[in-house]
Amino acid sequence: MDRERTAYSDISVASTSGRSSERLSPVVLEEVDRLLKGRTREIVLSAELADLFRERSWRQTAKIVRAWMIWVIVLDILTLALNAILLPSQTVTSMLMPALILPPAALVTAVAFRKQRALWLEGVVILVNLFLILLSVALVGVYAGGEFYERHLTIMLFVAVTAIVIFPVPLSWAVAIGSFALGLYLVFQLRNPDIDAGSALAGTLFYSSGVAATIVARRTATILAQKTFLLELRDQGRLWNLGDANARLELLARTDPLTGVANRRSMMDVLHRFWEDANAHEKIAAVLMCDVDDFKRLNDSLGHAEGDRCLVKIAGIIQSCMSDDLHHVARYGGEEFLVFLPGSDKFAAREIAERIRGRVEAASLPNPTSRVLPCVTLSIGVAAMGKDHNPVSAEEIQRQADSALYRAKDRGRNCVEVHDSSVQSAV
Repeated sequence: MDRERTAYSDISVASTSGRSSERLSPVVLEEVDRLLKGRTREIVLSAELADLFRERSWRQTAKIVRAWMIWVIVLDILTLALNAILLPSQTVTSMLMPALILPPAALVTAVAFRKQRALWLEGVVILVNLFLILLSVALVGVYAGGEFYERHLTIMLFVAVTAIVIFPVPLSWAVAIGSFALGLYLVFQLRNPDIDAGSALAGTLFYSSGVAATIVARRTATILAQKTFLLELRDQGRLWNLGDANARLELLARTDPLTGVANRRSMMDVLHRFWEDANAHEKIAAVLMCDVDDFKRLNDSLGHAEGDRCLVKIAGIIQSCMSDDLHHVARYGGEEFLVFLPGSDKFAAREIAERIRGRVEAASLPNPTSRVLPCVTLSIGVAAMGKDHNPVSAEEIQRQADSALYRAKDRGRNCVEVHDSSVQSAV
């Protein structure tokens, strides 16, 4: 039954929609690789792969089923019209009733396949209505009699074979369609007054070999379609892995590996994008330059491992002080952090800087040989750009923040200094 469910469609999944963009689990991708390493004829999709195969190919499958059903209706009507012109009215009348079975059966199937339904329900719809279609074709010949008797039974077999070939359906469905056709052929041929039972059995056996070969071909086509589906899934998985690897490389290129915050390159990109905006001169922004006081003494007294842990904790504290998703923090140099605050004036920037400085001091990270306190402290320089001032470049506002930072160091460290371009001195 699992093999039958997996054989539902042989339409290329590349041309279908559905969950094609969804990421597959590693377990599914491992199953895909396992199946592709084996022999093609031994491919049997797991339940999850079978469901995905059906979902991705159903739209094209439904189009094929609907188109086939519509053409069967058209050909049935055209055949009746032609017979009405060429054949005696009595013969046409005998053909009419059984011929009228076909259009409703085909139409119901076409309508049912406008929307995806449960697999078992689709199977019931297509098998019941195909049986009615085959029965209709056979009864037209039986009711007309004479030369039409065997001719329409042969046509009925042809209809069944085309359905098996064209419909990308589970193998059990194909076997059922072939069995319907051969069963109807045998029953009606045994009732044919023009031939004996031996000829009826011989004819059924002859056509059985053709139907069996068609079913085998249908199975081969389905397995090849499944292999194409698996190859596409494998390629899709490889593309996802490549995308993940590229994303990781990009993240590594833009992230400080120690602290996890942005690195200097990433921050420069953010600043330049902001200043390249045509309306940047009308915007408000501020930059904080933060430096750990006496960081060399911390490394010398406690070791570089403790210094690294200190930087990681400080980066986390700075991030926790950000009040807006648009705020950015980066490790600018060894023990320096640069904070970019778009939308903040110098007053708001100073408030954030004081918050950062206070929280770092309150964290009481050890720095026993510091000349300020026996714990880690920060000196912070602030520079801001407002609408009421002449616009400055990204490089200039960094220099201003750096200048303010040096004044904070000169004042004794563990303090905040704001650059004031109007007086060129600390406030």
